[in-house]
Amino acid sequence: MAFQRKRNAVKGGGGGRRKKRIFHRRKVCRFCADSSIAIDYKEPKTLRMFTTERGKIIPRRISGTCATHQRKLTASIKRARTIALLPFVGTVDL
Repeated sequence: MAFQRKRNAVKGGGGGRRKKRIFHRRKVCRFCADSSIAIDYKEPKTLRMFTTERGKIIPRRISGTCATHQRKLTASIKRARTIALLPFVGTVDL
């Protein structure tokens, strides 16, 4: 055969290296942590923090909001879009 493996390399595999553990910091919902922040469709500044520059709603696994507040946030963003407080689409490059 043109290609032969060493038997020790197949059994050992890693060569004695340990896999580093990655520490992920738990994201906390901003609305649960600070009760003074309210989700309101009439405040586009707070809603804009949860949309991308393209106008998409940021998912909760990235933003860190809880499920209850994410539902309220999504509904208020959609409501603000329909009355033209937020854009449906951000900047479009042609």
